[in-house]
Amino acid sequence: MKYKSLGCLAVVVGLFVVVLFAGSAYMVSYALMPNNNPGLDYPGKYKQLFSEYPETRPWVDSLRRVGALRDTFVTMATGERHHAFLIPAPRKTGRTAVIVHGYTDCAVSMLSLGYMYHHGMGYNLLLPDLHGHGKSEGRAAQMGWKDRWDVKRWATIADSLWRDSTDKAEIVVHGVSMGAATIMALSGEEVPSSVKCFVEDCGYTSVWDELGAQLKEQFGLPEFPLMYTASMLCKLKYGWSFGEASMLRQVEKCHKPMLFIHGDKDTYVPTRMVYPLYKAKTAPKAIYIAPGSIHAHSYLDHRKEYAVKVKEFVSQYE
Repeated sequence: MKYKSLGCLAVVVGLFVVVLFAGSAYMVSYALMPNNNPGLDYPGKYKQLFSEYPETRPWVDSLRRVGALRDTFVTMATGERHHAFLIPAPRKTGRTAVIVHGYTDCAVSMLSLGYMYHHGMGYNLLLPDLHGHGKSEGRAAQMGWKDRWDVKRWATIADSLWRDSTDKAEIVVHGVSMGAATIMALSGEEVPSSVKCFVEDCGYTSVWDELGAQLKEQFGLPEFPLMYTASMLCKLKYGWSFGEASMLRQVEKCHKPMLFIHGDKDTYVPTRMVYPLYKAKTAPKAIYIAPGSIHAHSYLDHRKEYAVKVKEFVSQYE
């Protein structure tokens, strides 16, 4: 009887391990979308852009007519080819905005903010497709963590392309959602001196916090044990873990100015996440909470106020 009970226990434990491993594999696949390359539907993204931001259509058309909306590809340290749009300013300047898109999105969507910087502020633009998104190669989304090195490379390229006649470049790095997480991850690293400030819009405190929140929201499951095993699997498969990918720790190390933006009705990246991020950042810093806005809708809902807040902030560091 004793051996029979032990045998049953072993079977139960074995089934639990199998289910846990399968659940972890599913979670990593579901969250990071290997071999799915989201955001590649450029025609669909343009259609959505022009529907939500009709003012961008004549601007994009004019850029195309004069050949100012340029595709470029570079090879990253991993050997993968990454894509970005390059758009020179209407007049020669060293002021440049590197604008980073979010999860399952692509550079096309960031033309909305590009319009604000280019048409409204006279900036050059560099709009990258992140690893595994749009026209950039890559096996899976990196949730902004390893993407920080790619955006650093793009900032260096922007620096070399658009130094002005005084041999001076002034770069603002602006990200939305996962793009905001990316630029916060970058902010804790050494960056080119030409990077003057950061603007993060609805980024999360860490990959662990964001995936844990979605695990509870979408599946009603607690963090333990699935988050732990999925994080270990991500480390084995992609070389990074959910736990190490802390934007909060990176922001604590950032000494350059940062503007924090978040909609007060955001539940996808809960609004509460912006406050510890803002607290962790040493001055100079500023914060704008967009009233009534859900995730990544602050600019869509409050174009004029958003543009004023951004312009007032970045102009201090030009």
